[in-house]
Amino acid sequence: MLQPKKVKHRKMQRGRMKGSPRKGSTVAFGQWGLQAMEPGWITARQIEAMRVAVTRAIKRGGKVWIRIFPQKSITKKPAETRMGKGKGAPDQWVAVVKPGTMLIELAGVSDELAKNALNLAYYKLPIKTRIVKR
Repeated sequence: MLQPKKVKHRKMQRGRMKGSPRKGSTVAFGQWGLQAMEPGWITARQIEAMRVAVTRAIKRGGKVWIRIFPQKSITKKPAETRMGKGKGAPDQWVAVVKPGTMLIELAGVSDELAKNALNLAYYKLPIKTRIVKR
């Protein structure tokens, strides 16, 4: 699964998902893309599930670009732990997604196959998305 090799701070603050993305909101590499319509956190597991669904749908033909990377750590305290005693240990990695962010791109497959593959990817995600053509 995706995670950074090295980070400056192990535990991060939650932050805000306000506003539009500074970059990465257009189809830059492929012909088809899946664009986020609402803000949210997408975990490394969800990104991997999306990637597997798309590569299986296009039967390893064409090319796939993953445009997001999980570089934010999310901490969690153990179950049945009392309040206090500091912040929990890092539990998972997430990518912060703002509305308009391009999540995944495809090229080298037919239009019908691309739409089908990106629709399967959409089912793996916790946010609303739309399919965009270059």
